[in-house]
Amino acid sequence: MMKKVISQKDKEAFGKRPWVQLINSLSGFKSCNLIGTCNETKHTNLAIVSSVIHLGSDPALMGFILRPHSSESPRHTLLNIKQTKHFTINHVTKKFYKKAHQTSARYESEESEFSKCELEEEWHDDFTSPFVKESPIQIGLKLLEVKYIEQNKTNFIIGEIQKIILQENIIKKDGYLDLESANIVCTSGLDNYHETSRLNRLSYAKPNKAVKELRIDGTIKE
Repeated sequence: MMKKVISQKDKEAFGKRPWVQLINSLSGFKSCNLIGTCNETKHTNLAIVSSVIHLGSDPALMGFILRPHSSESPRHTLLNIKQTKHFTINHVTKKFYKKAHQTSARYESEESEFSKCELEEEWHDDFTSPFVKESPIQIGLKLLEVKYIEQNKTNFIIGEIQKIILQENIIKKDGYLDLESANIVCTSGLDNYHETSRLNRLSYAKPNKAVKELRIDGTIKE
C-alpha cells in the first residue's frame, strides 16, 4: 500500500480542525479518564482527559496535561486543584462514555458537570475531592507540582496517589488490574472511543530467555 508523506508545510492545506485531529491521533490509543475536583466551597467540576500517564510506582505518581488557561477560556479543573491541592482520576467505561464525553463542553463555573452530564458524585470522608460513583476504578491524588510548559502554554499536573477504590474482582493476586473485565474504554484522536481486546499477558523479559504466556492471574500457561 502506498504511503502518504505529511510535513509541517502541509498544515495550512489541512485546515485547523483536520490538522488538530491528525496530530491528536498520532500518539495512538490513549487512556480515558474523568478528573474530579471541587473548590473550597465544595462546588464540583468534572473534566474528561486522555493524557493521564503513570510516572512511577514508589512514590506512586500520576500526571496529566491541561490545556492553556486564560480569562477567556478558564480551566476550572486547574483552578480547583490549585485551591484544594487534591483531585481524583476516574476510569471511564462503556456504560457511561457518552456522558463522560459531554463533560468536555464549556460549562460556566457555577455549573457542575456532574449534574449537567448526569453523573453521580461519590465522597469519602477523608478525601476532599469528589469521585465518580459510576467508575469501577477511582484514584485520589494529592497535588505535588504544576509544571508550566512554555512551548504550548499547557500545564502538566503531577499528583501522588493517596487512595484507590476499585471493584474487588478487577484486581488479581499479583496486583494486575483486569481493565477489560471492567469494560474500561480508551480513546483516539479527539472524539473516538474504543473497546479493548486482550492479546496476552507475558512473563518478565530477561536477556537470552524466551518470554512465556501468562494466564490472567499471572501464572504461567503450560
